[in-house]
Amino acid sequence: MHKNTIAFVIAAALAGFIGGFWLANSINRSAQNSIGQQNISVLTDNSLPDSNAGEFDLSDQEIRTKIDEADKNPENFAFQKDLGISLYRYAAVKQDASLLPEAARLLERANSLKSNDFDVLVTLGNAHFDIGFANKDAASFRTARDVYSKALELKPGDPDVKTDFGLTYFLQEPPAYDKAAAELQKVADQNPRHERSLQFLVQTFIKQNKLAEAEKTLARLKGINPNNPAIADISAKIATAQSGT
Repeated sequence: MHKNTIAFVIAAALAGFIGGFWLANSINRSAQNSIGQQNISVLTDNSLPDSNAGEFDLSDQEIRTKIDEADKNPENFAFQKDLGISLYRYAAVKQDASLLPEAARLLERANSLKSNDFDVLVTLGNAHFDIGFANKDAASFRTARDVYSKALELKPGDPDVKTDFGLTYFLQEPPAYDKAAAELQKVADQNPRHERSLQFLVQTFIKQNKLAEAEKTLARLKGINPNNPAIADISAKIATAQSGT
């Protein structure tokens, strides 16, 4: 989901949580982080060693053909993994949430064949995360947390996955801000220079109307990177909350 980083929305959207699947993907980046610059040429029969999903389009039939190929080879772990991750990334770049269930299905199959593959688990968690965001589905966020937990058993210190875990509480309906704050605080404490956890911890404090904590956390973020594009919007939100408007 996400970074291996792909940015899909402007900084204001990142800071403000304006809706949409593509926004979920932009704030949910651990899959891209974990798999680096993996190309998505597995989705096409052509040789595209340096391909970028933003540079070509695939027809529904082309995608269906590759999925059918995976279904005909259900014991081929590498194919399920590569196609599942590639399909997830293609869906993200194209902002096409309709592809997420198929990506998740392929990754579930890969996970059933090999349950300790970190990249599979993180991308599977991100797919469920994005499904939850797109459909306002709390159950999908719970599934994402379960999968992230398994990924964290393999890499307990991964700050991106831990941040995404915390964000599931923030974004679910109804939100669980106390749990989100607790998880994001852990990441920020264990990784003092991790901007993303701090960025969303501030957002959580604002939602809780804990404005003193929000200001302190924003100050930490500014100290790490005064050019973080979310700072202006976050600052405006704090000011608005303080004024009561």
